[in-house]
Amino acid sequence: MNTAKSSVTLIGLGPMGQAMVHTLLAAGYPVTVWNRTASRAEPLVAAGARLASSPTEAVASSDLVILSLTDYQAMYDILSTAESALGGRTIVNLSSDSPGATREAAAWADGHGAHFIAGGVMTPARTVGTESAYVFYSGPESVFEANAPVLRHIGEPRFLGADVGLAQLYYLAHMDVFLTTLASVVHATALVTASGVDAAEFAPEAIRMVLETGQMLAAKAETSMHLGENLDAGHHPGEQATAAMMGATADHIVSATKASGVDLALPEAVKSLYDRTIAAGHGKDSWTAMYEIMKRRP
Repeated sequence: MNTAKSSVTLIGLGPMGQAMVHTLLAAGYPVTVWNRTASRAEPLVAAGARLASSPTEAVASSDLVILSLTDYQAMYDILSTAESALGGRTIVNLSSDSPGATREAAAWADGHGAHFIAGGVMTPARTVGTESAYVFYSGPESVFEANAPVLRHIGEPRFLGADVGLAQLYYLAHMDVFLTTLASVVHATALVTASGVDAAEFAPEAIRMVLETGQMLAAKAETSMHLGENLDAGHHPGEQATAAMMGATADHIVSATKASGVDLALPEAVKSLYDRTIAAGHGKDSWTAMYEIMKRRP
């Protein structure tokens, strides 16, 4: 019985792409690579990958073509030179862009006879292929299932459905939490260092606060109605922390930030959310009532 594994092509050799190539090589897959800066492929070739001389050759080398690029425009820039080779291939685009751009890209691929799966990688490069890594996917289920054995080596595949834009929507929503959290940690540190405290002394405290907040939310989910169910139902019980109470703290943070000379954009944005929530009559409700201000109207 022939147990040889099918070839995989990977285009885009930044840190994430390089990590994926090493993971696939370790799993026994023949990997063809291409990158606009060819020198990035040198350590991968030394590890066993094959460097294609052009995007056309790279695409033609494998039925499965994985893209790890900056955005979807980079896909067009590269694959527009390889359109003759796209027919019958499966493109798995793990680049970041908007859900709308993803749907447009799927239509473009379909117009050239290719299958298209979108992905959102929820792990840094250093943990690609580990148990902690997972990747959101969306697109035609049969195409995803056919390629899942390969994709599983990158991280746990989490298939979201046929709407090809869903993977990017979930990815960006998660990054919304992540980027806002990072900004809050840095802003809090700047606020404290403005008074002469060393960042090295305070930053660990800010990070500990992030961890404790996550634990608090997890405990709430276990001991009461799940947060998402409350939001769906428009239920915002304020027994523990009302919007008015949290809004007062947000106001104090803005005042302290003004006095310190630190940038105001982030705390003013948070204060604005609480102000509008309270103005809409949710002052005695939970902080989660902000959802009623943020969500899309029917």
